[in-house]
Amino acid sequence: MGVRECPALLLLLSLLLLPLGLPVLGAPARLICDSRVLERYILEAREAENVTMGCAEACNFSENVTVPDTKVNFYAWKRMEVEQQALEVWQGLALLSEAILRSQALLANSSQPSETLQLHVDKAISSLRSLTSLLRALGAQKEAISPPDTTASAAPLRTFDVDTLCKLFRIYSNFLRGKLKLYTGEACRRRDR
Repeated sequence: MGVRECPALLLLLSLLLLPLGLPVLGAPARLICDSRVLERYILEAREAENVTMGCAEACNFSENVTVPDTKVNFYAWKRMEVEQQALEVWQGLALLSEAILRSQALLANSSQPSETLQLHVDKAISSLRSLTSLLRALGAQKEAISPPDTTASAAPLRTFDVDTLCKLFRIYSNFLRGKLKLYTGEACRRRDR
């Protein structure tokens, strides 16, 4: 029995390779539409947030890190064009990736870097790469590329700064549970029509 003949085996193989940040050839383009996949990433983000909640000095950054605002006005979100939603999700993922990478560097330069903290940061980096690949397979990147007249009217991404790893992981978790989940849910429903 080949891999292509057994969808469960393909899903399992995809889930094993995605955390490595490797492209998964032959992976279903709609893997992100399986709610269990996104829930796994959300669970990892929450675990990282919980681990850093009790952390004191080791979780403080020597400089602020910029993150996307995760607040969602549901009324405005539902009225937003799909291209604007995709753009907001792509910009948010890009900013979160930068923030997590910056926190990795800040942890490495700290006097006593914690292996546990480093492990959660590394997992978050891998997860963000995988989520980016899954969204690309869903076609979100194409939707985020707006015609010139739409871009001019688009509101810039709202951001703010955080100074601890705990706050960073809270934003990461909120982003996955909020804007990313809303966007993927709607994108998957549209593809099913």
